[in-house]
Amino acid sequence: MVTRLLYLTRHAEQDLSELSGPDAGEPDTGLSERGRRQATLLGERLRGRRFAAVHHGPLRRAAQTAELIVKSLPEVPVYETELAGDHLPHDTDPAGLPPAYADFLAQFSAAERVDGPRVTADAVRRFAGPVGEGPAGGEPVRELVVTHSFLIAWLVRHALDAPERRWLGLNSHNAGLTVIRYSAAGPPSLIAVNDVAHLPPELRGTGLPPDYLP
Repeated sequence: MVTRLLYLTRHAEQDLSELSGPDAGEPDTGLSERGRRQATLLGERLRGRRFAAVHHGPLRRAAQTAELIVKSLPEVPVYETELAGDHLPHDTDPAGLPPAYADFLAQFSAAERVDGPRVTADAVRRFAGPVGEGPAGGEPVRELVVTHSFLIAWLVRHALDAPERRWLGLNSHNAGLTVIRYSAAGPPSLIAVNDVAHLPPELRGTGLPPDYLP
């Protein structure tokens, strides 16, 4: 088995102006100008690394983020996949949770509480582990997944073998970088979590609740 280095990033900042006004449509928004800068800088951060593939979810903000990143990763194949979509990762029992978390979970429909965990389990099977074959010489297989905060939180929780409800409260910066190492030699290792070193201060912290900012 060959080591996998799974690079995860939340889509860059979305254009919230598309959610208001007389022409507002469905909440499948593209990127803001700040978001485009974030995605471009993340691509430059990753330039020079050998990636087997880039995967992104079907929503516009994820697709546009991937499009800007891969400008720095020529010849890397790009795939759209529902596995990287924006899904509720677990039908978490709200009993005993803080009221804010319980209220948050209550907004999901019965269908979302079934479909989201199913797709997320498929994503874990696809991405969370070593791979059967890789480059000659034993070089790790690197894959980048451009996704949403929920899947990143779930994969971090999964890597730590933490209680299932602990995906709640794990929030990702827009265009932040999380890297998990999967090897047959031992449990998963968190290499980086929410790394935003590639972003200048004015582009950091977007996507987080205001009271989460340090």
